[in-house]
Amino acid sequence: MKKNLIIGTRASKLALWQAHHVAALIEARHPEVKVTLKHIVTSGDKIQDVPLAKIGGKGLFTKELENAMLSGEIDLAVHSLKDMPVELPAGLQLAAITVRENAGDALVAPTYGTIDKLPKGAKVGTSSLRRRAQLKRYRPDLAICELRGNVDTRLKKLDTEDLDAIVLAVAGLSRLGWGDRITEVLSHEVCLPAVGQGALAIETRGGDREVLALLEFLNDVETRQAVTAERAFLRVVEGGCQVPVGVHATVMDETLALNAVILSIDGQEVVSDKVTGAVTDAAQLGQDLAQRMLKAGGAEILRKVMELA
Repeated sequence: MKKNLIIGTRASKLALWQAHHVAALIEARHPEVKVTLKHIVTSGDKIQDVPLAKIGGKGLFTKELENAMLSGEIDLAVHSLKDMPVELPAGLQLAAITVRENAGDALVAPTYGTIDKLPKGAKVGTSSLRRRAQLKRYRPDLAICELRGNVDTRLKKLDTEDLDAIVLAVAGLSRLGWGDRITEVLSHEVCLPAVGQGALAIETRGGDREVLALLEFLNDVETRQAVTAERAFLRVVEGGCQVPVGVHATVMDETLALNAVILSIDGQEVVSDKVTGAVTDAAQLGQDLAQRMLKAGGAEILRKVMELA
């Protein structure tokens, strides 16, 4: 069995928390294995002044880590699953997906508390097209401001850039010990989460059997089933670009329920739908729901989104 593992990680506080968390779990389960971390800077870390939708989206935070894996420089990488493209490079695979934390979006609004109490025209920061569209759907009067940076940077910008509120993932804030900054967890009726939000993904080389065997215990079956449906949905609708789509699946008693929404950037055009079925059909359920929603008007909405992008 492999005695040394190298985890590649970005240097942000959240990425380091995630990498240290997985390293500790591995060493607790396999005391004979030594885990070390290697910091790798990604394109997404370097480019902080341009909206993600205009520079390539999710792959910006994974490409350099994946190249390091393929070259043998590192053995695995730990990602927020929501940051991962649905298509992985040849030779890599998702070895494990951890138990999902709260998948929701958090409002941080120290003065006003909730989205309903924000004043007309309030300035809300987010870098996500998905959040932007859903916030504008619920509150068309809000002024949505571009907000890039790591979690701690975004929290600082709440104070320094004259924002009334920002929206971040609940899981990220909780993992960093900043759950007390959350003033409201947005309901899924207001803001449906991103694909995979709240789950950690461990990516490895596909043929590395020793590493795959070491990591198998980290895989949570129900979370994997849920995100399989979500990622299958996104694979059909995404087209390789960041799109304003919310998707969330839950699993109970071998039944999977999947909810999704496709929106225009201003939130005024919406197609929403849901499906339930056997967990064994997770991928097919995601594909079927996506195709149905595209035919119901989602394709035209996304065509306009692509033109604007």
